[in-house]
Amino acid sequence: MVSLRLCFIAMLATTSGFANGGSGKLQETAGVTQLEGSGGGGLVPWATLSGYDSRDEWSSSVFMTRVSLPDYRLQAFGASASVYDRIEISLARQTFELKNVPFGEREINQQILGLKGRLYGDIVYGAWPQVALGIQYKELGNEVIASAVGAENTNSGTDIYLAASKAHLGALMGYNLVWDLTLRATKANQFGLLGYGGDNNDSYEMMVEASLATLFSRQLALGIEFRQKPDNLSALEEEDAFDIFLAYIPNKNFNITVAWTDLGTIAGEDDQTGAYVSLTGYLW
Repeated sequence: MVSLRLCFIAMLATTSGFANGGSGKLQETAGVTQLEGSGGGGLVPWATLSGYDSRDEWSSSVFMTRVSLPDYRLQAFGASASVYDRIEISLARQTFELKNVPFGEREINQQILGLKGRLYGDIVYGAWPQVALGIQYKELGNEVIASAVGAENTNSGTDIYLAASKAHLGALMGYNLVWDLTLRATKANQFGLLGYGGDNNDSYEMMVEASLATLFSRQLALGIEFRQKPDNLSALEEEDAFDIFLAYIPNKNFNITVAWTDLGTIAGEDDQTGAYVSLTGYLW
């Protein structure tokens, strides 16, 4: 994974000078940055790519996210590159902190390498939605907790998803409406932070993820998201995730997203709800 990081950083340094500002794409069409580093919503990767590059440009972006829950804290940061409005490459690092553990392992680290390709369509133009196929390779930095809870694979796992996204101009009392539907094949426990697979199930399952947002202007979007999660571990119930978000996108240089997030039960701790804050900056 170290060599992957070095290659990715070199690519960002090389490509960020090629794009001319992404003037060919409308503001907000890049979405925000998803928790695992992909372009889209906060919980759900969309069919949109992470930059404002047009078909003859490259672009890059960086992000930071923090989720504060009663018993845990999740921090993520990373970078992505979008190539010719066709391919997205992303790298993210997550740190999951256990607040109430007096000794032993108090945090879990996970690195995620993502690749997404736009297959068809455009989110704004045309009758059909934009469709993209993505993959997220996840690697745990420490395996002690995943092993303790009974994960079948405590080292790495891979998610594959198919996303469709569409904007409908003026569809809701004159405001623009955006939706996304994503199908994810996964074995990840708590997004992969507790390993992959378990005694209940060690096979890939198809999970449904969805987003719906109203764009009140080019700068402001209000929406909801839902993400289904597998329940692979008999000892630890896992519940689906939900959020209500507000995204402020003043220009094509950065955006900030705040949300109320409900991640359900995590590692036996109920009612894990809290604040989500994410900032993305775009480099050209």
